Amino acid sequence: MYKLNNNFTEGDFAVSVVGCGGTGGFAADSICRLLPTNAHLVLIDPDRVEERNLARQNFNREDLGKFKSETLALRLSRKYGRPVAYSTLPVAGVKINVPGLIIGCVDNGPARREIAENVGGSLYVSYRYTSWWVDAGNGDNYGQVLIGNTAEGTLFNPEQDTCYALPLPTIQRPDLLSQAPPRQLGCAQLDEQGPTINQIMASVVVEVVRRLIEGTCHWMQLYLDLEGGTLYPVLATPEAVQKIIGGKIKSIKSERR
Repeated sequence: MYKLNNNFTEGDFAVSVVGCGGTGGFAADSICRLLPTNAHLVLIDPDRVEERNLARQNFNREDLGKFKSETLALRLSRKYGRPVAYSTLPVAGVKINVPGLIIGCVDNGPARREIAENVGGSLYVSYRYTSWWVDAGNGDNYGQVLIGNTAEGTLFNPEQDTCYALPLPTIQRPDLLSQAPPRQLGCAQLDEQGPTINQIMASVVVEVVRRLIEGTCHWMQLYLDLEGGTLYPVLATPEAVQKIIGGKIKSIKSERR
């Protein structure tokens, strides 16, 4: 099986969580706990904590009115004894640090487009320098995690069973770009999510992050269905990529020393 390259861990690297609401808020806590000392955690979210967030998100009543990213950063820094950076700007106004991981936990197409525009040209440079965008999304009792890093092609090394480049999540699933922002939805639609879906999705995201850092992640997609009690993986292979997006798959051989 191909594993996703983890050479971003060889020096200092950043893990940027974009969206600190339902899934992102729970994922940020567990990610902060497991990160090695050479990793820098950055939380990005322009929203403030609202009353309706308290039932399903990682916030308390005393957090009402405060910025989500700032509130979590201060809490996690105290809890785990390590610095946690934050931004209260939209992701379009933030320079994403690479090498590293971008964890997208946003709930609408425009926000995903901003992530894609921010990182699409900088995540993947060559097979010596690889970063990844992990995008998480969910409905009432289902969700998906997609992993990619470039708008410019796909790159596998069969000799090392290593994948260096996969299409961006928004290329794998273009339909995600058409998802309406929550404030354009009615109150009934906003309440459709199950009470545990965000925590379960956060656990899936954290497992993906752990495996990416360790160099043991073989997935490019994961699909969760709580009604069916299933977690379905799509492995990162040239055949899977071709089936999803078509086109020619590029392979490389190991360098001679």
